[in-house]
Amino acid sequence: MSLSRTPFRPSAPRLLSALVVAGAVAAPAAQAKQLLCVWDVAGKTGDVYAAATDFVVAMQKAGAEMELKSYVDERVAVEDYRAGQCDGVIATAFRTRQFNSLAGSLDSIGSTTVVKGGKVDINASYEVVRKVVQVFASPQANKLMVEGNHEIGGIFPLGAAYPIVRDRTINTVEELSGKKIAAFDYDKAQSVMIQRIGAQPVSVDVTNIGPKFNNGFVDMVTLPAVAFKPFELYKGIGTKGGIGRFPILIPTVQVVLNKNKFPEGFGEKSRQYWLSQFDRALNIVQTAEKGIPAAMWDDIPAEAVPKYVLMFRESRIEIAKQGIYNKQGLNIIKRARCSVNPSDAECATKTEID
Repeated sequence: MSLSRTPFRPSAPRLLSALVVAGAVAAPAAQAKQLLCVWDVAGKTGDVYAAATDFVVAMQKAGAEMELKSYVDERVAVEDYRAGQCDGVIATAFRTRQFNSLAGSLDSIGSTTVVKGGKVDINASYEVVRKVVQVFASPQANKLMVEGNHEIGGIFPLGAAYPIVRDRTINTVEELSGKKIAAFDYDKAQSVMIQRIGAQPVSVDVTNIGPKFNNGFVDMVTLPAVAFKPFELYKGIGTKGGIGRFPILIPTVQVVLNKNKFPEGFGEKSRQYWLSQFDRALNIVQTAEKGIPAAMWDDIPAEAVPKYVLMFRESRIEIAKQGIYNKQGLNIIKRARCSVNPSDAECATKTEID
């Protein structure tokens, strides 16, 4: 007896299921979006968040699909990144220095301040920052921008940070002795310098630095013009205080990426993008400075300028020896300073610290 074989024909539901399974195996998995945590003192209405929004759009062509999460508390943003809840974070270099000390050296005390003819040349000072950012954004610096899984994806300036006092007669190094000066609790360098001049560091963070100054708990804060309105510093300045036209440093905001979460080569493209935004950042800074009443600005006495410059340099070297500042970073910044102001006496030596 012979058996006739009937060809197997799967039912429509089985056929559909098989096709779905096969398609799932053959098709590449959809790439997950990267979460970028963004600190801005003004939240989603601030300039940093606006710049981050444009960054997300611009970098789609580099293969990254990013989403933003807004933070007004910088500490929380950085801790969320450290805990792996964010794939990248945008915050001040004071906070991000822990992920790349070389890039963080750009915010060291007085390292980008250029003095010509006994006065600060603010344009030349910003040119120093630009040159360093250009160096860090170059292909030759790719390895320097990576520490472990952390990669610096961009740097842009917040603007020169000036000494802001409740009493404008406090305008020399000697007069700072014994005064209470705000120091960010997560930046040991500030406390070292303040103690060096015989003043008293008072621990602050971005959430309370304004109230502590305005209510008289500290005699001086060091902040850029972009903080003037958000922190209501005009309340603390009043009629007796002032803003010294002598930048102690030029703080930056830095982009830190978990390099394993982004396409190969993304970090360099990201750094190049933020370099292209440098002038945009300067425009924001200049607008903020113009918005401060002219009567609040005060020039530092000419005879005090060399003392400040020397104090800054000695403080940088001491802080670097303590391992807080990156020595290689300081030397790169010095080369940038000397390319902008080659006649300065310090340019007789090639390095700031060996």
